[in-house]
Amino acid sequence: MIEVYVDGASAGDPGLSGAGVFIRGHGTAEQYSLPLGKMTNHEAEYHALIKGMEICQKQGYKVVSFRTDSQLVDQAIEKKFVKNKTFYPLLQQVLELSEQFDLFFIKWIPSKENKVADQLARAAILKQ
Repeated sequence: MIEVYVDGASAGDPGLSGAGVFIRGHGTAEQYSLPLGKMTNHEAEYHALIKGMEICQKQGYKVVSFRTDSQLVDQAIEKKFVKNKTFYPLLQQVLELSEQFDLFFIKWIPSKENKVADQLARAAILKQ
């Protein structure tokens, strides 16, 4: 199983944002620091997950376990529901992408366990 740690960060809310994706599995580690442009922090969290899912698909990973420190994103995916309709298209994109994996899991973790993805997301902001 591939473990994927994702995090989004914004310099302002909204502000320049970045996504961090850290992938572990099969004896390797991959790191991605992806600029996202201007958006809110919550949007950046969703986009980080989407980017991570897209990377996993391109790599051919079929059994994936995602880790996020965003309770908002974790709960939205688990319940397949968002209160804020702004996030509905992002949730739909995540749900559609998740169907392309043989097994897809998402789990909330504390921020202290997501430091690599956080650093990658913050570095992405500086690339813009």
